[in-house]
Amino acid sequence: MSRAQQPSRRTVLTAAVAVAAAGGTAPVAAAAQRPAAEADDTGEAQARTVDYHAWTTYREWRLGAAQGVRAVAGARPGVVIGAPASRTDYTDPHTGTTATWEYATWTSPVHRLTVPATEVVSSWNAHTPEGTWLQVELQGTYSDGTETPWYVMGRWAAGDQDIKRTSVDGQADGKSTISTDTFAIDDASTGLRLTSYRLRLTLYRRPGTHLTPTVWRLGAMGSDIPDRFTVPASTPGLARELVVPRYSQEIHKGQYPQYDNGGEAWCSPTSSQMIIEYWGGRLTPGQLSWVDPSYADPQVDHAARFTYDYQYQGCGNWPFNAAYAATFEGIQGVVTRLASLTDLETLIAAGIPAMTSQSFLKTELTGAGYGTSGHLMTVIGFTADGDVIANDPASPSDDAVRRVYLRREFENIWLRTKRYNASGKVVSGSGGVCYLYFPAHPAPGQRRALRSVGIH
Repeated sequence: MSRAQQPSRRTVLTAAVAVAAAGGTAPVAAAAQRPAAEADDTGEAQARTVDYHAWTTYREWRLGAAQGVRAVAGARPGVVIGAPASRTDYTDPHTGTTATWEYATWTSPVHRLTVPATEVVSSWNAHTPEGTWLQVELQGTYSDGTETPWYVMGRWAAGDQDIKRTSVDGQADGKSTISTDTFAIDDASTGLRLTSYRLRLTLYRRPGTHLTPTVWRLGAMGSDIPDRFTVPASTPGLARELVVPRYSQEIHKGQYPQYDNGGEAWCSPTSSQMIIEYWGGRLTPGQLSWVDPSYADPQVDHAARFTYDYQYQGCGNWPFNAAYAATFEGIQGVVTRLASLTDLETLIAAGIPAMTSQSFLKTELTGAGYGTSGHLMTVIGFTADGDVIANDPASPSDDAVRRVYLRREFENIWLRTKRYNASGKVVSGSGGVCYLYFPAHPAPGQRRALRSVGIH
């Protein structure tokens, strides 16, 4: 129900796709029911189909190659501009405005994937005061020993005054393609995989100032999810419901066409806002003063504006939603994949709700009342029978948002990678995609739960 899930954007494995025109884009800066075990033993690592890795500690930031960037310690270690490496001109493709920026770069060490991947999605948490922005790039090595170009995974700012945050289309090398926010092998059936990668972070600021972005988390999720129309049934193991705010996307239909017109297009920011507020994130009257005062739940309009991807022309860019969540003090956000409803139960048991991405026919999810090519909703608990309790923003009112969906139906529409659409054509499914927002300093039980699903 958001453009992020429509066929124009590749989100999951497919057996084969048409190879995009070769060529890359150069960087702007010139050249508690499941054991919460650590995933560090060989058996578990081999069993995984997802590898999420991030740089978050002072030591990890120090390991990167820095040009004008310095690591900072403290409660939330990160990187900032020290002495800029150089200057560059950037012409914003969405405004036509050219401006000069000072920049500095940080390049991660090479991360060798425990799961040679068909897809990779990066995500980051940062503070970008007015007059600053950042770019994230990925460069990897294929299983045949060749390398990808440096791919732009996003140009981002928390605000929208300096640049228009954007993904970059048209990036491909004949073996892989960037589709909005997702690196994907063009033809996974050949056996080609990405075996390792490194990320490059470029921080920008207005020349002659002491402004700087601060980046606290930079990571990526690599995955190789087997093609499947159905997934094995899981065994219920938890009955708990978290108290999460309820917001409907549908009451915003027709609002702000410049941010994709509300309604069905706003499932991602609406779901994001629910969990942000669950963790205590609040917007001030001043921050909301731009919203038409006649609109209910103006914070949802705000979330849509500040997750909007100007190239994609929608609010469903996964990393942009995670980065938006992390602009609220004390919250982190990542994009990953989970393996099962048991993973979700582990998180719920630790008090961590999750946003899941799924697509389905109206007949495939009892009680939804609609079908969708892609939709985000918030899982907040499980019933005594093991059914899924979800805050589904595709509801006619805030009061109607809480839904209970049958466990077997929900796990299948969320975890499968292939499905039949209303015309009988085989199309993709999300393969367990999930946004996780959680405290900057998780409690011990929360930390164990996150580690059990591969997040550190």
